[in-house]
Amino acid sequence: MIKLDDWAEIRHLFSTGKHSKRAIAQLVGVSRGTVDRALAEDRQPGYQRAASGSSFDVHAAGVRVLLAATPTMPAATIAERVGWSGSESLFRAKVAGIRPDYAVPDPADRLVHPPGFQIQCDLWFPHEDLPLGDDQRAAPPVLVMTSTCSGFLQARMLPSRTTPDLLGGMWSLIEEAGAVPARLTWDNETGIGRGRLTDPAAAFAGTLGTEIKLLKARDPESKGGVERMNRFFRSRFIPGRAFASPDDFNDQLQAWLPVANARLSRSRRGRPNELVAADRAMMRSLPPVAPEVMFRNSVRLPRDYYVRAFSNDYSVDPTMIGRLADVTASLDTVTVHHDGVLIAEHRRRWARQLTVTDHTHVTRAAALRSQFQAQHRRRPPVTAVVELASLAHYDELFGVDPALDRDTALPSLVAVPTVLAVAS
Repeated sequence: MIKLDDWAEIRHLFSTGKHSKRAIAQLVGVSRGTVDRALAEDRQPGYQRAASGSSFDVHAAGVRVLLAATPTMPAATIAERVGWSGSESLFRAKVAGIRPDYAVPDPADRLVHPPGFQIQCDLWFPHEDLPLGDDQRAAPPVLVMTSTCSGFLQARMLPSRTTPDLLGGMWSLIEEAGAVPARLTWDNETGIGRGRLTDPAAAFAGTLGTEIKLLKARDPESKGGVERMNRFFRSRFIPGRAFASPDDFNDQLQAWLPVANARLSRSRRGRPNELVAADRAMMRSLPPVAPEVMFRNSVRLPRDYYVRAFSNDYSVDPTMIGRLADVTASLDTVTVHHDGVLIAEHRRRWARQLTVTDHTHVTRAAALRSQFQAQHRRRPPVTAVVELASLAHYDELFGVDPALDRDTALPSLVAVPTVLAVAS
């Protein structure tokens, strides 16, 4: 068989018109017949071995029968059914070549990301726990939001993955950007919705005038941008850093994000911090009314003057005991109001199962307790006069003559009022 280099050299020498076929054969060092065959072939020479069949051919008909009935049957199951005992990789390759004849393909359209249309949202969890205070450690979720057009990256660590915290985190980042995209994409996060949006998430989307799109299961292509950013965090932000608290984590994160957004994106032919201006120009402006994103609860303040928010108990002014208290918790603070008047405010704690106390409330409770005890001791005895019914009608009932009783010196039954002293 002629070599590729000889074939190319022969055709080159012949195309110059300066050499005969015999001279070309002498220059290249091949026979005259080889020169003729090289000039007769318009394509490069290649070795083709005649097909000799495969051990799979015996089982091909059985494989097709199984695929016709169940196109998605795994290759390992098919091998077991047809009695295959050869190479597993060879069998998988052969089945993969036959399966398209029976399985309907699932085409994926090329995704186009116009400016201002979509922001992908996801939660990322650091691999190492952070100190939350009160000798507790955990890895709180980090909300990551990435614009699919400009690639601009926003992120913030949240206290939990509950619905109020997720909505509060989204609103804080959207408010920071000053613009609302046409769509926010989520991957079936429980706090946002599974199959359908939760009521608070639907109200959030309605207030912003946007759509929260819940992706189907096993659809990584639809939010691959934010998934890549999660890996980017692990490789570029986390290594070599130490965090003293969640607040310290967020501070370092906010200082690093401008560096991340200044990176060059070859696919977008620009830097996210430069492309984001055109992206946000196509977004909606912020709504005139902020969406409802905070945790709310109304309780009647008990005697121990504490209210609960996200598993922690927070003290309240004890003068409000027995009154309705409206508890509100944002990402940073826990506040308590009564009839619109602020009666308690605490910084929200990230640790769990805590009792958070304002010492002014304890002092006020001690003063109220002393006043109550003093008032209880000073209460005067209450005197009550109990009136007894007249017994004359008993005399009439039994035929008793009071005058005869006087003659016989019998004492008469007279109703006498009784004075009862009721001790305090």
